[in-house]
Amino acid sequence: MLAATVRVTRDLDTAEEAVQDAYVQALRTWPRDGVPERAGAWLTTVARRNALNVLHRRKTLERKLPLLPEPEEAEMPEPDTAIPDDRLRLIFTCCHPALSPEARVALTLRLVCGVATPDIARAFLVTETTMAARLTRAKKKIATARIPYRVPSAEELPARMYAVLTVIHLLYATGHTAPSGRDLVRDDLTDRALDLARLLHRLLPADREAAGLLALLLVHHARRATRTDGHGRLLRLEEQDRSAWDRQLIAEADRLLVAALTAGPAGPFTLQAAIAAVHAQAEDYERTDWPQILTLYGELLRIWPSPVVALNRAVALSMVEGPAAALAEVEALERDGRLAGYRYLPATKADLLHRLGRDAEAVPAYRAALALTDNAAEQEFLAGRAAGLAAD
Repeated sequence: MLAATVRVTRDLDTAEEAVQDAYVQALRTWPRDGVPERAGAWLTTVARRNALNVLHRRKTLERKLPLLPEPEEAEMPEPDTAIPDDRLRLIFTCCHPALSPEARVALTLRLVCGVATPDIARAFLVTETTMAARLTRAKKKIATARIPYRVPSAEELPARMYAVLTVIHLLYATGHTAPSGRDLVRDDLTDRALDLARLLHRLLPADREAAGLLALLLVHHARRATRTDGHGRLLRLEEQDRSAWDRQLIAEADRLLVAALTAGPAGPFTLQAAIAAVHAQAEDYERTDWPQILTLYGELLRIWPSPVVALNRAVALSMVEGPAAALAEVEALERDGRLAGYRYLPATKADLLHRLGRDAEAVPAYRAALALTDNAAEQEFLAGRAAGLAAD
């Protein structure tokens, strides 16, 4: 709704107000008249009509106050047909280079995808207050810099792609393991991210990283039904029923991945897809090609020196060289401090300590991870691990 309304207003605040007014009108009229058959279309139409009314009133005011200097009108771009999805138009707008990389991703998650501010804050490992201020500054920047609501030109598009891919990836990650709530997965977010990744790949079939991202999401999506049992209990990778994985999605991901890898050097999303594909191709957990995964993580860390990548590499290292070697790297990441508040750091440390027979140290590490998650499925899993080790 917001994306469609912004196309009319070319002003974010006006569009947000129009959308909010549409919801208010629905709350007033639907209980009396009934919910329309196409409720989403009804809301979008009302929001756009509200926005047009606001713009009309502004024009009328300007005509009636001729002595006041009129603001310079922003150039209204021609309707573009290059990208036929309003959400992607708004994503590219939110990913304008005038905004910081962090603001681009956060603003797109909030405005295009409707992710709640607390969940975005958890994805960025910052407080909710910090994220709310970051979003406010980003919206003000769009207004003051007169950032146009349009799709970038063909020349600008490649430079803008990485931020867009990051947005879609973070959206999927937010749904893949929901930061809060009862369920482990939010299918609405994962489905939306996968749709956006497919659309982006169709529009830009020659972009290797767009193909890599789609392959990565397809592999994750292929095993989504096996990540919890019938009671919603979290299942680790080694516990999942691989016969229930969607082999059609995995085969589609393999085709995309082979094409991307043969077309040129692999980028970060393609390398992540390759790692996921190695897991998917293993007949069982014991026969996973951990040396290959460790090599791929090493290359990923070289081109994308992220502490999260380093943590994931440590897990692969533990399967190749043993938990002691991995624990040393995890403790180095602890001292580094950049993953403070990241629940998977103490959870990984706890698992390594347990494998080393140091259960008395593993228990407080599991409890530290438990304190950092608001997802009920993760809380139950971590609490169970801590309680089980404490009882032994």
